[in-house]
Amino acid sequence: MPIGPGEQDVRRLQLTGGSTYTMSLPKPWVLTNNLSARDGIRVEWRPTGELSLTPLDVPEEVKTLVELNLDGIPEGALYDHLMGAYLSGAREISAKSENQFSREIRSEIRRFLRSTRGFEIGEQSETSVHLISLLNAGELPLHASLNRMYLLLSSLVRDTFEVLVGSDDELISDFEEREREVDGLHYLIERQVGSMLDSQQVARSLGLGRKQGVEHANLARSLERMMDHAHEMARLALETTPRPRLKSEEFPLSALPMWMDAQKSLMINLRTHDSYQIEEARDSLKAAQLSLKEHEEGLWTGRRKASRLLFEDRISESIRRICAYSRDFGEILLNMIAYDSIQRE
Repeated sequence: MPIGPGEQDVRRLQLTGGSTYTMSLPKPWVLTNNLSARDGIRVEWRPTGELSLTPLDVPEEVKTLVELNLDGIPEGALYDHLMGAYLSGAREISAKSENQFSREIRSEIRRFLRSTRGFEIGEQSETSVHLISLLNAGELPLHASLNRMYLLLSSLVRDTFEVLVGSDDELISDFEEREREVDGLHYLIERQVGSMLDSQQVARSLGLGRKQGVEHANLARSLERMMDHAHEMARLALETTPRPRLKSEEFPLSALPMWMDAQKSLMINLRTHDSYQIEEARDSLKAAQLSLKEHEEGLWTGRRKASRLLFEDRISESIRRICAYSRDFGEILLNMIAYDSIQRE
């Protein structure tokens, strides 16, 4: 029976030559992929027991296009629609309007290009723009993006720590730029994982199973959430005037070296998968969370200035939340270890 994408059919095995099992392929699938007799087909036996059939000459990424009619999009919502098209894995995005693009629309398009990786303007007119992705989803390894996110995060946390104990504010003057880069890498990983779920070719290029890809996206989300709170600490440090001087050896700042050591250990175990080290890091982070919570509750029992107490409380809360997301990061690593240890019979 002819079948199309998303449909199912049951086909019977046939024994030919006394030792070879054969099965006919759906004719619509053969025609769609421009196959003929004696063409090669890659057969992949997946860990789940399924067989994946892929024509040898199929391109790694199929051309995909999302068309946006700006006249049907609410004012101020263009960026969200562009980002949705990006995360969906579209290779090209076309935006058109019956009217000339306003300054706000062009600003939203530029903002989108700054927030993403690999997209450039292919064609542009007064009423339309055609965006093209120059980066294949399978080109950049996910672990490379995760490492870059971690380096940006840890550097901002370390520099903010130095500023809070008295160093020059110039250390964190670029905190907005660092956060934007982490956001861009997070979006890129989400896009790559989405493409993995649609294409086995992309998954093969990245060297990951689809389950592993989803967990990498979860890791990226945890790092992005940590960066949000690191960004908030940097903003508080720069915008609070006068800024209270905090002591490095006392809470809340004394918890930051604990976080740095624990998160470094977790990043190492993204490769080594040592469950003992992961649990040790998570226990350390849990202890830091409890100490910070106790510190915050005790802040308001004294008779200090409210402005200083509020500043210290907000810094402490951000550090505590960073520790919480690091514990989530460790939990995801444990989930990955458990999945890899599954024995299928």
